[in-house]
Amino acid sequence: MTLDDLPTPCLVLDLGLLKRNLAAMQAAVARHPGLVLRPHLKTAKSIEVARLAAPGFGPVTVSTLAEARSFAGAGWHDQIYAVGIVPAKLDAVAALNAAGADVKVITDDLEVARAIAAHPGPLRALVEVDVGEGRGGIPPDSPLLTEIGAALGGRLAGVLSHSGHSYNGRTPEDMAAIAEVERAGITAAAGRLRAAGLAVPIVSLGSSPTALYARRMDGVTDVRAGVYMFGDLFQAQLGTHAVEDIAMTVLASVIGRSAARNTLLLDAGGLALSKDRSTQAAPRDYGFGLVLTREGRPMPGEPSIARAYQEHGEVRSEQPLPMLPLGTRLRVAPNHTCMTAAAHDRYYVVDGGDEVIATWDRVNGW
Repeated sequence: MTLDDLPTPCLVLDLGLLKRNLAAMQAAVARHPGLVLRPHLKTAKSIEVARLAAPGFGPVTVSTLAEARSFAGAGWHDQIYAVGIVPAKLDAVAALNAAGADVKVITDDLEVARAIAAHPGPLRALVEVDVGEGRGGIPPDSPLLTEIGAALGGRLAGVLSHSGHSYNGRTPEDMAAIAEVERAGITAAAGRLRAAGLAVPIVSLGSSPTALYARRMDGVTDVRAGVYMFGDLFQAQLGTHAVEDIAMTVLASVIGRSAARNTLLLDAGGLALSKDRSTQAAPRDYGFGLVLTREGRPMPGEPSIARAYQEHGEVRSEQPLPMLPLGTRLRVAPNHTCMTAAAHDRYYVVDGGDEVIATWDRVNGW
């Protein structure tokens, strides 16, 4: 089976590029003695990718209960469910742990911490700390930090932060500075809890840019990163990787053409590509995705998806577009690979060519 045999639109994953991206992150983490990479599988949502990213059933991060169940069932027991927990989900996590998993939850809420402590099942939790992103978590110097830690008591597993604001940086120096602010904040939080007599075995931080560019990681036990595995156009502009290292693309077919308007229409629209416009705030705006050849190579003029309807993607370029025959296969590199992959249920795997060597299922849903 080759790319010409696949239904469009669909996800194509290049195994060689995936392995190269994984090796680059492993090398970055290995610069810091004792630091453990805890890959975030929210992007990949794939057992086969987990085997490459976390070999030997190493520690992982998940973002849904569906992921937690799937990866625990396949052997990855040491997990952090890195989305704030609510009491209604505690029974499900406790059931996984009673069956042999070690799924740790996170919270920044005192009442939830008390619910975790009072639950009869096996549960442990990390306190979420805000180091500048302003999404979830409490500041490292908040009085609530030690209150939550005390409420959890023996169920306190550690502290966790996420430097999502690193995406606002544009240079390695920016990333390194944000990484140091995060490291200083999360280790200060851990220190306060330890000073209160509480055990803090896990000090977890991360994002792909800061994991790659952090100059120090002392005091940190593990780093979480996920989008580095596949890459995307936005991360390429942050310097996380090169555009040519984007491992996941969307295969699409030409379904229309207009020489008068200098446009092509693809059967990949907002559902297949997502409507994420993250590159709009980056130095280069790729619309809804960069259009590549069937083989995944650049096209003259670097055409992009200028408009995305539900099932239509309109290709435009500042140079004259070739009026390709209907049915011609092209590939689209995504702005945000996590969002683009979300509507698809599988990857068609290639290894630098057009032969499909495997089909890998995704763990969708919640």
